[in-house]
Amino acid sequence: MKSIVVLGAGPAGAAVALGLKRLGYQVSVVSEWRRFAALEGVSQRVLEALRGVGLTRALAVAGEPSRRHSRWNSEAQNRNVEFLLDRPRFDQGLRDDLHAAGIPLIEARVLGVRQEERHSVIELDGAPSLVADFHVEARGRQAPQHDKSLGRAARGPETLSLLNRWQGPPGKSASAVESQPDGWMWMARQADGRCYWQWTLDVGATPLPDKAALLDFCRERRWESVLARAFFDNDQEQDLELHARSSTAILTPVCGGEGWLRVGDAAMAVDPLSGNGIFQSLSSALQAPAVINTLLVHPERRELALRFHQQRVEHLFWRFARLGRDFYLEERRWAQEPFWQVRRQWPDGEPVHAEACFNDLRVEQAPVLRDGFVDLAQVVISPDQPLGIWHLNGMELAPLVSRLHSEPAEQVLAHLGPEQQRYLRSWLLSQGYRP
Repeated sequence: MKSIVVLGAGPAGAAVALGLKRLGYQVSVVSEWRRFAALEGVSQRVLEALRGVGLTRALAVAGEPSRRHSRWNSEAQNRNVEFLLDRPRFDQGLRDDLHAAGIPLIEARVLGVRQEERHSVIELDGAPSLVADFHVEARGRQAPQHDKSLGRAARGPETLSLLNRWQGPPGKSASAVESQPDGWMWMARQADGRCYWQWTLDVGATPLPDKAALLDFCRERRWESVLARAFFDNDQEQDLELHARSSTAILTPVCGGEGWLRVGDAAMAVDPLSGNGIFQSLSSALQAPAVINTLLVHPERRELALRFHQQRVEHLFWRFARLGRDFYLEERRWAQEPFWQVRRQWPDGEPVHAEACFNDLRVEQAPVLRDGFVDLAQVVISPDQPLGIWHLNGMELAPLVSRLHSEPAEQVLAHLGPEQQRYLRSWLLSQGYRP
């Protein structure tokens, strides 16, 4: 039985470990606890993604949905709902899911990773080194590059998030977001009185004081905001803490190789404005077990499996980057301010969704997931889905689209049931198909 070590017990690492365990691999996880207690606002689809990969104990710590107040481009809105995840409890839930699946968890700091004779050797602080057939890098955006010769990462505008955390009086759980001339602020309050305020700014455009004065500087900025004063409605700040962390969007140039694979934020991390950090981590992690399974069982498909993983990580990164750009474009008051100017233009001017045109659809061979492995299949390539669509509601799409270019729809769809016909016709209309 092949042995695999996953470095990191966050959502991506836990999801990959569970997936590999289901495939019959001997899996262990190495992780150390986060160095600070954070709070994250997530959407309903993040919870659905957690449920889909079997992280039920981590899912159980999500609080009740709360209405998020937003002040963006002079507009005050309460249209978005988010769930507040207490990261220490959430991380414990992830560990509980691993334990319930029988996956060993080693609490240790990784000192280094190297490849020796087709094995991964993981050196640990205060624990014996591990030797495995394969390792998965899932330690987040700060995970080191083991081989710098692979190239430089693609990076968005250099961004820093300053997080203040303190204990206030108990009250109703809520969250809010507000744009500022030099960045944006996210704030949250838990029912037990724990308060969070995060200011995301441009590293080069915002002058900051030295470390000793930074806490007072953040406090002054926070209370300059009318929304923040109204939101927290109290000046009690017991046990006030400050944490600084990079929020720069980053894409690793190579996400896999001989005996290793990168997933989650270790492969690509996006701007926190989109609020999809956990979702995109899980998205890249979902495909990883099948990719690893292919690399270990079908080494002749190595190039195909790595191409599949790399393409999907890159596609996800650029799509989320453009989503973030469109959020920044909505704020027009400070379009010429350095923070906003660069983020309204990065990464490019391409739309998030390309315009549909049936005549642009083409059929090509591309890597897909089939029966737990990466394989080749005929797929439909569209401007909006450049990696291809293999199946649509259980129907293999490529043969049908190929025929529709030269045959009437009634003839091509005749063998399908009424429900499948309705589904396919609806999709064809969305692609600009006109009989």
